[in-house]
Amino acid sequence: MARENLINANLLQICLLATEDDLVEVRSVVKMHAKDLNFSVLNQTKVVTVASELGRNVIEYGRGGTMQVDKVSSAENVGMRMTFKDSGPGIANLELALTDGYSSQKGMGLGLTGSKRLMDEFDLQSAQNGGTTVVVIKWK
Repeated sequence: MARENLINANLLQICLLATEDDLVEVRSVVKMHAKDLNFSVLNQTKVVTVASELGRNVIEYGRGGTMQVDKVSSAENVGMRMTFKDSGPGIANLELALTDGYSSQKGMGLGLTGSKRLMDEFDLQSAQNGGTTVVVIKWK
């Protein structure tokens, strides 16, 4: 994945993630900000899909948490950064969780690996009983 050196980040919005209604709001918020940043329709779809997948993980596995959306910029580009945080049990085996097709429970196994493929940058940090943070960036 291409990594760009961030020069600036501006907070756009923070959303709580606890219920299905919150997830609907997150998708709407992400789409609005992607449009405001003049993302292509394809990239709008990608960031909304990733927000939905990662937001659902926060609710289902992390016992709720937050999503933060930032406008980020580098010397050459502008993008959107989304940070998903929860204080759940953490991911016991990160390597296994990032394996294509892996599903910890009832999912299709596309959430983390699919999100990684759709975004330009992907970072996952998790601690046993210390929660999980996933940071993703899509450059315009």
